Amino acid sequence: MATLTIKDISKSFGSTTVLQNIDLDLADGEFLVLVGPSGCGKSTLMNIVAGLEEPSTGSLHLGARDITKEAPDTRDIAMVFQSYALYPNMTVAENIAFPLEMRKVPVAQRKAAVDEVAALLQIGHLLQRKPRQLSGGQRQRVAIGRALARRPSLFLFDEPLSNLDAKLRVDMRAELKKLHMATGVTTIYVTHDQVEAMTLGTRIAVLKDGRIQQLATPMELYERPANTFVAEFIGSPAINWSESEVGSDGHIYLGQDSSGLFLPDLAGRRVRIGIRPEDMVVSEAGTLQGNVTLVEPTGAESYVLVRSAMGECTLRMAGAASYAPGDALRMTVATHKIHVFDAQSGERLN
Repeated sequence: MATLTIKDISKSFGSTTVLQNIDLDLADGEFLVLVGPSGCGKSTLMNIVAGLEEPSTGSLHLGARDITKEAPDTRDIAMVFQSYALYPNMTVAENIAFPLEMRKVPVAQRKAAVDEVAALLQIGHLLQRKPRQLSGGQRQRVAIGRALARRPSLFLFDEPLSNLDAKLRVDMRAELKKLHMATGVTTIYVTHDQVEAMTLGTRIAVLKDGRIQQLATPMELYERPANTFVAEFIGSPAINWSESEVGSDGHIYLGQDSSGLFLPDLAGRRVRIGIRPEDMVVSEAGTLQGNVTLVEPTGAESYVLVRSAMGECTLRMAGAASYAPGDALRMTVATHKIHVFDAQSGERLN
């Protein structure tokens, strides 16, 4: 295990800049998730850490070692790919042992490592099978086991659950978290799925256009997003938006009476306010009126879409919602949980 320091990393392909001045410090045993939309640079950053790409500028240190120019096979880093990358002609045991064989580890040590990893990942009964005889989840466990057997200083996961079905993704997500708790290996995990990011990471780096928009714990991202991009990217269902100008008296009115936000320092400024779906509640005493346009039941909860003076908003409600399109309702908003951003720059104001 080790710390990782990423200092001022930039990467360009010709005239196209993919990463810009990335600075990250991973503590020993940390699980950092890189999340963002396709093309934001997260996989490129992963490849630079692995040694598969050279940075245009900047440096990398694994512990006290400068690995910026080191070859991938000397970095003591193990990578798990989206595609599993198992050898089809080898058994599970042979796949797990192969990296150790390449390092000329004695046979007895290789077998002990395979048995230890197989027990940890609960695949001991699969050791004599070939990859074609395994399910997607089992193949992913073997790929993780092959990386784990090396006892690396750093784990890199590049969207490892993308090929799995929805239920298996949830199951494997839990297994990955348990694995990290058991091994304590410093880990970087790349995904475009914000639910994976929120459930797995000790910290999350949100990327957009090659820049880190915010680096924080999952709950910090959710409760205090640094800008409108982070607020919109993190959270499902997505945050509700409304844009308006703060009145000369410092108020933004959300309903048909005087209830709303008091922002005296922002008087006359155009702002964008965000409200999480769970922070809008149906109430007879509510001052914000609307009409239901759609109900989306999910089982344990329902998402109710409402057209109001704020535009179309989503409410998250427990259980089955007894509403139909066209129904009128009144809502209250938890004003202390409203997020306020500058309408032009998108930066957080409150």
